Amino acid sequence: MTAAPRPLDVRKTDTLARLVNDVDAWVSTASPDGTPYLMPLSFLWSDETLLLSTARTNPTARNLVANSAVQLALGEVRDVIHVTGTAEVVEPTDAEGEAFAIKAGFDPRPLANYPFFRVTPIKIQAWREVNELKDRVLMDDGRWLV
Repeated sequence: MTAAPRPLDVRKTDTLARLVNDVDAWVSTASPDGTPYLMPLSFLWSDETLLLSTARTNPTARNLVANSAVQLALGEVRDVIHVTGTAEVVEPTDAEGEAFAIKAGFDPRPLANYPFFRVTPIKIQAWREVNELKDRVLMDDGRWLV
C-alpha cells in the first residue's frame, strides 16, 4: 500500500535534510554539440547552492564551462530529488572548502586541475510515489513555493 502524500512543508523539510546530509548526486550535463554526460559527484549544500568539484579534463567540467545548464538527482527512484540549475566556476570560501573536503572525504583544493562549480537551483522537485507527482515542484524560477 502506498503511503499518503507528504504535505508540502514536510516534503521541503525532507528535501533540505537530504541536501544537507546526502554526499553524492548524479550530475547531468551536455556538451556543446548536445551529447549528454552523466556522472556521480560529491556535493556540499551551502547557502542555498550546491558546490561540486571535478577534474578540469572530465567531461562534466568541460561541459559546465561551455554550457552552465545542469541537472542533479539525489536519492532512489521512489524517493527522488531532482534539481535543475545553472553552474559557474567559483573559488569556495575557506569554510566551504573545508566543509566540502570533510563531507566528500576528498579535498580537491590542493589540486590545480580540480575547479569548483557552484550550482544555483532554478527548479527543485521531490516525490516518492505517484501520489506526490502532482505537487512535486518545491522551487520554481529560483524561489521556494512552500
